[in-house]
Amino acid sequence: MPARPSLVIQAVLVDDEQLACDELSFLLKDFPDIEVQAVGNNGLQAVELIEEFEPDLVFLDVQMPGMDGMSVIRALREKQGSLPYFVLVTAFDNYAVEAFRLEAMDYLLKPLDKDRLAETIERVRRYVADKQPADASNAAGSAIAPKPALQRNKVLVKSGTRNFIVDAQDIIYATIEDGLITVVASNLEGQSNYRTIEELQSNLDPELFWRVHRSYLVNINRIREVVPWFKSSYQLRMDDKKQTEIPVSRVQTKRLRMLLKL
Repeated sequence: MPARPSLVIQAVLVDDEQLACDELSFLLKDFPDIEVQAVGNNGLQAVELIEEFEPDLVFLDVQMPGMDGMSVIRALREKQGSLPYFVLVTAFDNYAVEAFRLEAMDYLLKPLDKDRLAETIERVRRYVADKQPADASNAAGSAIAPKPALQRNKVLVKSGTRNFIVDAQDIIYATIEDGLITVVASNLEGQSNYRTIEELQSNLDPELFWRVHRSYLVNINRIREVVPWFKSSYQLRMDDKKQTEIPVSRVQTKRLRMLLKL
């Protein structure tokens, strides 16, 4: 049995044509480092699968019912979370300019050419490898941000018309919705002027703050309880006044088990 690749690239395929999905799935079997997590058949399903599985790579058809491939990328970008690499797959060549304007990694025409697909996969490998944390043995993996040059001990939080300075260690969790980051601290809740969760995370202690979900950053010292959830996943009950329950993404569930020996 061949050895499992040291770097596994998680992928989601979305195409409303079953034959096209089957063809791509078949071709990807020749690339053992590509692991297909899920397959969808429309744009709305694409958004749901990407948010649930948090893949590294998405092969996305352009013309689909409900929401086309371009709209999928726009919708996810508006949420300002971390995005996978997108490879658009279509029978039409007139979307290429728009695809690259949306920073798609590549644009493949149907019927797929195996050699051309191999070029794309090689490019994906380079990009994903560059994103890997320096210490691959870290139990929390890429959920914890690389150690920044300067960590901030204080964070500005706006509540009402007032600006408060909050000790970083007093932050319980932060979440983003509609492009707005809310910070919940021991005795305060308000908005941060950071634009993304990644930006906030990169300025905080990576040993303390953990990105457990695309939309949530938590202080691991303020986790009160780990609550079993559906499909062998978990929620974290936090140590705030509301005892907020925060979902742990499927990817981070694996790291949670390693971190807490579940």
